[in-house]
Amino acid sequence: MDPASESQTPVTKPVPARRQSSVDDQTLKKLEDHLRDRPDKNKLVEEGILKSGNVAPAIQAARDELQRSQLQDKLGQALQNRPKPEELVKEGILQRMQRFIIIFHDPDIHVTHNL
Repeated sequence: MDPASESQTPVTKPVPARRQSSVDDQTLKKLEDHLRDRPDKNKLVEEGILKSGNVAPAIQAARDELQRSQLQDKLGQALQNRPKPEELVKEGILQRMQRFIIIFHDPDIHVTHNL
């Protein structure tokens, strides 16, 4: 008889002993109820509690900070490279009154009358 064809007894893993709980039964029941009733990941993403994606939360924070920093740098660069109001008036994009309103709202420029 072939040894491979002999019936083998299934190997069962030993059941680990249950640890003694450090909380009382009522607290344990409440915890189990809360865990059972907690919302799923999709609902938490929809409500803005979790961010979507398959990135670990510790890495998510670093990724978000990097993205925020990159956006801030990009915005700063765009603001530095934008045309001056005088250039926009010369090109016909702004009218003189619009230019006055823009300058008037700039906290670094103090104009009394420029109509």
